[in-house]
This record gives sequence, structure tokens and C-alpha cells, in this order.
Amino acid sequence: MARATLIGFSAVVMWALLALFTAASGMVPPFQLSAMTFAVGTVVGIFAQLKVPALRARFPVPLPVWLVGIGGLFGYHFLYFTALRNAPAVEASLIAYLWPLLIVLGSALMPGERIGWHHVAGAVLGLAGTFLILTKGQGFTFEKQYGLGYAAAATCALCWSGYSLLSRRFMDVPTGMVTWFCAATSILSALCHLLLEETVWPSGLGEWLAVAGLGLLPVGAAFYVWDYGVKRGNIQVLGASSYAAPLLSTLILIAAGAAEPTAIILIACLLITGGAVLAATGMLGRRAAPAGDTA
Repeated sequence: MARATLIGFSAVVMWALLALFTAASGMVPPFQLSAMTFAVGTVVGIFAQLKVPALRARFPVPLPVWLVGIGGLFGYHFLYFTALRNAPAVEASLIAYLWPLLIVLGSALMPGERIGWHHVAGAVLGLAGTFLILTKGQGFTFEKQYGLGYAAAATCALCWSGYSLLSRRFMDVPTGMVTWFCAATSILSALCHLLLEETVWPSGLGEWLAVAGLGLLPVGAAFYVWDYGVKRGNIQVLGASSYAAPLLSTLILIAAGAAEPTAIILIACLLITGGAVLAATGMLGRRAAPAGDTA
């Protein structure tokens, strides 16, 4: 279980690269960028299945699996983009980042799962650290004219937490199915792009490489290892430790010279790291994953 949890956590590390790669991708609009990067993510999955037969999807697949997979990947991105279009970015992001806490709390409803006070406390500490990062230590307000954006952000949080929890219910579904979730998300994103946006292609080799990097890691490999982690690992620890993504993202931007280190970042680092350590308390010694722990 500890190995699967670490594999799942590697998705959090890859998601931390999202801001850097997105900024480097130029002025490509969100749905177009989603369509392009999920297409790359589909290729990643196809290549992985050719190399590792155990990853291959087995058809036919029950309709609920398709609904959960496509609803999770496409639904999350559609709702997140909608939230950012209809509410201030800070407030929308704060609401959307409730998903790790919802995973921890929702895991209490899963068969065979036990939630401890340290899981909840760790997730709350991580949420507090994330609030500091997103607000830069300043206040924030919720105004009623942005109600649609706030509602989309809240539904976004429910969407991703629900996808992560329900994926565990379909433990027998091979991780290779994520390939086809990515393909469907790419197609649906392309349709939204054609309806809602003007096409803007990356300008220059650097922007094309950034798009490729997004598709290979944060929007590609990350979803495959996350699927494995939530199915085979400690889902409470994964939920609480997911708050490391905005922290790692900020640290990467600082290292790249795109942001400045501050005392707020240090405090957030202590809160998020402390929360992850607290949530992981007791993970060692838990019973091993059942036989058949394969992708």
C-alpha cells in the first residue's frame, strides 16, 4: 500500500508543473490547450499499453465506468474553466481546492476504509497552507454577482473528489482505461473550443515544447499514476498530501525566477508539510493491499 501511495503522490508532483508549463505555452485558450494536451496524454497511454500488457483495458466496459472516468477528467476541467470565467481566480481556486479535503472526508463512506482524526487534521492544515499561497496572506471576499463561478468551482471540487473516490470502487478496471478517458476529454474539449473560443496556436518551438510537456506529465502520466494510487494506495494520505501541489508549484516558479520567496510561502510550507506528515501517521503497519495488486 505504501508503494502505491507513493506512486499516486507522483501525480501531485507532476501537477505542480502545471502552472510553469501553462505559462510557457503562450496564449493558447483553455479548451484548445486541454484538447491538445489530452491528445498527447492519450498517446502516452497507448504507448504504455503496448509496452505493459497488464495495463490494457478490457472491453466491454460498464457504462458507469465511462461516466465516472469522462465525468471526472472532462467534467473537472470544464467546470474549472467555467469557474475562472465567471469569478475572480483566487476565490474560484480556493473553492475548487476543497477536493483533497472532500476525498479525505468522503473516504469514510468507502467500504473497508477508516478515517482518523489525523487524516482530517492533516487535510485541514494543508487547506490552510493552500489558502495562504493563493491569497498571499491577504483577505478574500465572496460577492453574489459571481455566484455562477462559485457554484462551478464547488461542483468542480465535488467532481474530482467523486471521481477519485469512485475510481476506488472500480479497482478491477485496468489503469489503461484512463487512455480512453483522455481521448474522450480531448474530443469534448475540442468541441467546446470550437463553440466558445478562437483558435490560437503556440508560437515558436518553446511554446510547442511546453504544450508537449503538459501532455506528457501533468495532463498525461499524472492521471495514470493517480488512478493507480487511489485504487491501491492510502486514499486519505493521498487526499491530504495533494495540497502539496500548489506549494510545489510555487517553489518551482520561485526556482525558475517567476516568483519571489516570502514569509507567507515559508508558513504555508510548514502547514502543508506538517499536514501531510500528520495524515500519514499510522500508514506504516496498516495491512498490505490485497492480492492482485496490479495495474
